[in-house]
Amino acid sequence: MEFETVRIEIPEGCNIIIGHTHFIKTVEDLYEIMVGAAPQVKFGIAFCEASGPSLIRVEGNDEALKTAAVKNAQAVGAGHSFTVLMRDAFPINVLNAIKACQEVCNIFCATANPVEVVVAKSAQGRGIMGVIDGSSPKGVEDAAARAARKDLLRKFGYKL
Repeated sequence: MEFETVRIEIPEGCNIIIGHTHFIKTVEDLYEIMVGAAPQVKFGIAFCEASGPSLIRVEGNDEALKTAAVKNAQAVGAGHSFTVLMRDAFPINVLNAIKACQEVCNIFCATANPVEVVVAKSAQGRGIMGVIDGSSPKGVEDAAARAARKDLLRKFGYKL
């Protein structure tokens, strides 16, 4: 078995959700979740089918994000994985609905940070072992950093 990391390309102003699922209807169910939870969201979904024709299934409402999602799915190449790229909403707006989707087995990340996917490759295929999301901690927040965190949440409208 071999391991590698795959750097994910996240378009400017976007967030990404990477997960593992088990059934071909996932791509349509994720589409419905995205438009139902955040009607203004622009997104692209790529789902790597793991049997039969083993195609990358694609849905979304933004052609550029659909193309970018496919490019990332091809780079990772792991069966039953999915990638959602989104703009004009945050993962917090859709994540609980995605986790509640009956086909979704696991969420590896939901972020706007730089992401590397840790992939294992065997004779059978490829699988996601985990992700490296952003960078390692550089310290512990002080009073000024805490105030900045609280201000950011209020700027985004998530706190009063």
